[in-house]
Amino acid sequence: MEEATNNDNNSNSNDSNNNNNNCILETLKAERAMWLMKCPSLVYRSLQSAASSSPSSINEDDAVSSRPVVAKVLLSIDPLTSNENDSSSPQFTMELASTESGSVPKCYSMDMSKDFIPMSVFSESSQAGKISVEGKILNKFDMRPHDGNLENYWKLCRERTNKYMTKSRQIQVIDNDNGTHMRPLPGMMISSGFGDKKKLPVKGSDMKRTRRDRGEMEEIMFKLFERQPNWTLRQLIQETDQPEQFLKDMLKDLCVYNNKGTNQGSYELKIEYKRSGEEPTAK
Repeated sequence: MEEATNNDNNSNSNDSNNNNNNCILETLKAERAMWLMKCPSLVYRSLQSAASSSPSSINEDDAVSSRPVVAKVLLSIDPLTSNENDSSSPQFTMELASTESGSVPKCYSMDMSKDFIPMSVFSESSQAGKISVEGKILNKFDMRPHDGNLENYWKLCRERTNKYMTKSRQIQVIDNDNGTHMRPLPGMMISSGFGDKKKLPVKGSDMKRTRRDRGEMEEIMFKLFERQPNWTLRQLIQETDQPEQFLKDMLKDLCVYNNKGTNQGSYELKIEYKRSGEEPTAK
């Protein structure tokens, strides 16, 4: 039993060693200088469409020579102001050969980053376990629209935003018209029929109400408060058919508003008016 176990362990270790040996790292292009570029999505799609349309070739030299020119990079150096510490020199500009749409700007400025983490580029081929080092990052660029194309670029961004914000509406014809689509969901309140609803009387606006004389209105108000000690503003408007603001002004002079208690939200006569109303009765 121990010999069989040892044999199994040896076979497993040999398999793992073979798997490790199959993983090959190709480093022939490890020192090739490459650029890392951060570009807008419009530029990325244009470059991708151009790359996908290029013919595929087995030989790498033939593939490079047969690839179409998708863009060109212009390097501008002013010899009079060129300095290592001068941020204005050199200047990189990229011009796209073609775009996916005629409204897409073709000229872009490339801002080179001086401080970035050293990186390498790796690729994995379709062959199992073959990984290659394609090169190392020499420069890192941030692409932005050129100053001469800013107006067209902002216009394109606004059109894209408006297109995204516009909601598409669809008209659907319902074949099954037996009412199954209009069944109430669980928890929905089912309203009663029209016959059960009471129609509230329609009140005219304040413009149609005619203001009475103040002395006449005071007598009417005293009679109403003799009938009932507490009234709400809405009840008084319905009883007197007077403008709301006119009644509010009178209530400030004649009544007290109850903020709390059993009669909260209603008005009652001030004490002095209650006493004057009680004196004639006592006599």
